[in-house]
Amino acid sequence: MRDTGGREKTTISAEAALRGELKGIRKYLPFLGPAFIAAVAYIDPGNFATNITAGSTYGYLLLWVIAVSNLLAVLIQSLSAKLGIATGMNLPEVARERFPKGVSVFLWIQAELVIIATDLAEFIGAALGLYLLFGIPMLPAALITAVGSFVILELQRRGYRMLEAVIAGMLFIVVLAFAFQTFLARPDIGEVVQGIVTPRFDGVDSILLAAGILGATVMPHAIYLHSSLTQRRIVGRNEEEKKRIFRFEFIDIIIAMIIAGAINMSMLIIAAALFFKKGGVVEDLDVAFTQLGDTIGPVAALSFALGLLIAGLSSSSVGTMSGDVVMQGFINMRINLYLRRAITMIPPLAIIMSGVNATHALVLSQVILSFGIAFALIPLVMFTSNRRIMGGLVNHKLTTIAAWAVAIVVILLNLFLLYETVF
Repeated sequence: MRDTGGREKTTISAEAALRGELKGIRKYLPFLGPAFIAAVAYIDPGNFATNITAGSTYGYLLLWVIAVSNLLAVLIQSLSAKLGIATGMNLPEVARERFPKGVSVFLWIQAELVIIATDLAEFIGAALGLYLLFGIPMLPAALITAVGSFVILELQRRGYRMLEAVIAGMLFIVVLAFAFQTFLARPDIGEVVQGIVTPRFDGVDSILLAAGILGATVMPHAIYLHSSLTQRRIVGRNEEEKKRIFRFEFIDIIIAMIIAGAINMSMLIIAAALFFKKGGVVEDLDVAFTQLGDTIGPVAALSFALGLLIAGLSSSSVGTMSGDVVMQGFINMRINLYLRRAITMIPPLAIIMSGVNATHALVLSQVILSFGIAFALIPLVMFTSNRRIMGGLVNHKLTTIAAWAVAIVVILLNLFLLYETVF
């Protein structure tokens, strides 16, 4: 993204905040934004299907899993943001500098495949949202989605502040949509609280579903992208300034992850309140749309479809940005962002033309995403635990232990889910 007057103004404000000249909430404002873009990955259409299935099958039982997932997300995204702040490089760039060329090329290829799978989920989700909202057939809806994603990408030409503001606005629309549905669903507050604070399962199938929620928490492209969003946004001139920048950015991460977690929880709560007690397991998003309309009215169903559309559109653009980061970082090449967008549209358009069930395609994309988890997480923990790379922002020992534990758990869960899906 090119520098703009908005960037210069933000940099001046950030410098004032670092010097302690800004007070109250004003001192945080220049640093808000990067985590909101990364948070879009946590509410992609693939999460819709998982959360609604969990709520309709087990009620409020697995709400605590989403809460734990969000804690993991805070840790992982903070490591990614910190890497960018400390080094002035993104994760793929550090990998290219530290690993042999062959390893970097391999990491780039697998990252591109992961991003294509990500784009598949988000593209299909947005097209399905248009279909549910306006009855537009899936193929024309997919073409309209493509136009919408091009429009969002064009915002990059106006500077990162404009893009961050639009993405934050889209997140706010999704929040309003699901807050409205939750209000109409009238969930049992006592059961909601119990579901959040009481870890428990109900048989082997609930464990599998919990593993699916946890395993799908970490999105590889969000890890790559977040380090890129912080690497040159506000540059610290010394170790102390870098530490202060990270403290401000950590607030950004907390706020964004709370919003993403609230959206995911509301999906499960709505399904639990409306579908679980009727004894019907809802796995397809179009079925969820229909049942929402039948149960609490057409306005609620339309708000669900709108949330799906907005989530798909915003996250598809984020996926394209991530693709630009991994190509530039791992192999030091770039192609036109619009050409990349056009290329990544081909797989979802082909799948939509084949008539494959949209929800099944979303699930398939999550399986492919599982392959990329280890290749993003392991280098991230390695680099942020290395003092030569990180300087004063190197992980504390407890952070390193926690990060390796999280990485191992998430990788094992994804391997387990792959095994269960295939066999």
